[in-house]
Amino acid sequence: MSDTTHTGPVLAADGTPLKRSLARALRRQKLRALALISPLLAFILVAFIFPVGDMLYRSVQNGIVEDTLPRTVVALADWDADGGDLPSEAVYAAMAADLKDAAAAKTHTRVGSRLNYETPGLSSLFRKTGRKAKTFDIEGGAPWREALIDINDGWADAEVWRTIQTYSPRITPGYFLNAIDMQVGTDGAEMRPEDERIYMKLLKRTLWMSMLITFSCIALGYPVAWLLANLPMRTANVLMILVLLPFWTSLLVRTSAWKILLQQQGVINDILVWVGLVADDNRLVIINNQFGTVVAMTHILLPFMILPMYSVMQTIPPTYLRAAKSLGATNWTAFWRVYFPQTVPGIGAGSILVFILAIGYYITPALVGGTTGTFISNRIAFHISTSLNWGLAAALGAILLAVVLVLYWAYDKIVGIDNVKLG
Repeated sequence: MSDTTHTGPVLAADGTPLKRSLARALRRQKLRALALISPLLAFILVAFIFPVGDMLYRSVQNGIVEDTLPRTVVALADWDADGGDLPSEAVYAAMAADLKDAAAAKTHTRVGSRLNYETPGLSSLFRKTGRKAKTFDIEGGAPWREALIDINDGWADAEVWRTIQTYSPRITPGYFLNAIDMQVGTDGAEMRPEDERIYMKLLKRTLWMSMLITFSCIALGYPVAWLLANLPMRTANVLMILVLLPFWTSLLVRTSAWKILLQQQGVINDILVWVGLVADDNRLVIINNQFGTVVAMTHILLPFMILPMYSVMQTIPPTYLRAAKSLGATNWTAFWRVYFPQTVPGIGAGSILVFILAIGYYITPALVGGTTGTFISNRIAFHISTSLNWGLAAALGAILLAVVLVLYWAYDKIVGIDNVKLG
């Protein structure tokens, strides 16, 4: 009886090599999984990745100057902005030709608005000159320096031409420099005048007040979460409704209610005057400042702190505390050494939620913060909806995003993001 040794590949039931059959089955499984998550992936791309990418691009995009004034940008390339002299006649002739085309296309006001962010007055300069640019006889070879200066003497200011030259590249760091209280100077980046530095102050205030709001929510939310986790289920469910009640009330209504409560003629001051703690002519100023912002936002964001902590506390067996006490631990020792460490993941989850939500709020600070309690998000909203300086708004948003990512990274290194639990 002879032995036969099989040296060929192992075959599947359908006769194909087993290795190829397994690879095909695995590929089908991956495609099936991709098809299942494709709606979510498309939503993330459309609602998050693309908007963030567009924001980052807008923060450095500056093609409007070169697109609107192409001849002028080329002619100005060799001009010495530090020399003190005005550009040559050829530069003025190029500007006249570009303004004639821009006025016909009605784009001269756009470039004026863009340059006005850097040097106030350029918007009106381009608007006034553009109204007469349609009648320019470019082929006539007029002395365009005199002609433009006669229309508006701003064309005799070397600072105007320096601004055009500085912001002629398609990619500019100007928005980011403005966002950190700097500007593009003749020798590169330089600090803005002292009275124009507002954004770094706003950023520091935003981070400080967001941290203060987060700690306030921890201090107020921890006892409530502990109470909910240790009460009978029926009672805890009733109290949970009170915690969730703010979610069913408009944010604007809640903020307006705090305006009524905190103003000098409001409910809180009236009660303090009635009980004699405060004189009627010396009422507390607790609104339109940082205190009002912290109080209102703590109330608004408190549920986002309570819910994660409650979810974690609910999973902690009460036998742990009883065991610690049976071994001789006091109530405080049992809480601090046994119970509290197990609630840290819930505190971490709530802190991340509250802090990230806090730095992005702008409605509540705008209503109750006054001039000293507003956040940097209020300036972002102003530039988007009022000044229409979308580039600066995008740069401020990008810096805020970078700050959040850095803090998130630091939190991961110190606490560990894997330890954060929502229950």
